[in-house]
Amino acid sequence: MRDLSPFTVLRPQCQSAALVLTSPHSGRNYGAEFLAQARLDAQAIRRSEDSFVEELFGAAPALGLPLLAAEFPRAWCDANREPWELDPGMFADELPDYVNRSSPRVAAGLGTIARIVGTGEPIYARKLNFAEAKARVQTCWQPFHEALAGLIEETQAEFGHCLVLDCHSMPSQPGRSVNRPDIVLGDGHGTSCAPAWTGHIESLLTGCGFSVRRNDPYAGGFITRHYGRPREGVQVVQLEVARGLYMHERQFTRNARFAQVQERLSGFMQAMTEAVRLWGAAGPGYCAAAE
Repeated sequence: MRDLSPFTVLRPQCQSAALVLTSPHSGRNYGAEFLAQARLDAQAIRRSEDSFVEELFGAAPALGLPLLAAEFPRAWCDANREPWELDPGMFADELPDYVNRSSPRVAAGLGTIARIVGTGEPIYARKLNFAEAKARVQTCWQPFHEALAGLIEETQAEFGHCLVLDCHSMPSQPGRSVNRPDIVLGDGHGTSCAPAWTGHIESLLTGCGFSVRRNDPYAGGFITRHYGRPREGVQVVQLEVARGLYMHERQFTRNARFAQVQERLSGFMQAMTEAVRLWGAAGPGYCAAAE
C-alpha cells in the first residue's frame, strides 16, 4: 500500500470555473500488505468502497474542472474523517492523548482506520499497532488533504471563491427502496454551503432526471465540515449517488445503466460550471453582466 501514489489529480488544461470535485472513497488499490492483515477476502473488503465514482464524474477535466480522487481504499484509511479518529479497542498499544476515541464514527466502527466494512463485518484478524495507523495517516490522509487544500487555495486565488462537490456513493438498503432518492445532498444542514447554492444544485440534478433528498441520511462528513466556510467564500456539498443506479453491488461491476448515469452527471457538471461562472461568489440569482 505505501508504494502506491495516494491520489490522482485530473487537471484541466485551464480551469474554467471556481469548481473542484473530489472522490475520497473510490480508491481500490488493495495491496498484499492490507489483505494479509484482513480476515475478509479481497471481494468482501470492497463493501466500503465508492466503486467507480471517479468515473461517473470523469468528464470534469474536459469541462475545465479539477478532480481529486483517492487511490487508497477507504477501508485502509478514510480521508473523510478527522486524521485521528481511532478506536482504542483495535490497537495493541496505548493511543496518544490527541486521538479522538469517542466520536460517533469511532463508535460505529468507521473511524479514520475502520474496524468494519460498510456491511458490518470486522476487517482485521488481529489488533494493530498505533505506528501502523500513524503511517497510513502520514502517507495517505495527509497528502490527500494537502492536495485538496491546495486546489481550494488555487481556485480562490484565481476566482475569488470556490465550490467543492464531494462525490460519494451510497449502498442500497433492503426494505427501503420505496421513495428512496437517487442522490442525497449533504451540506451540514446549511452550515457548509449557502442554502441558495444547495437549492440550485438540487434543481439541476432534478432537471437531469434524478430524485434528490437533502441531509437524510447523509449530511456530510469531515470534508464538508472542515472545508465548508461559506462566509469565507468556500462552499462544500456532499453528493451521495445510489449505487443501484449504475452498478451491480454484489459483483462490483458496472450495470447497463452506467453510461446513461455518467452522461446525466456530465450534463449536471456542465450546468454547474455555467452557473458558477455566471454568478460567482454572490451565488444563485446574481448576474454580473447585469451591472
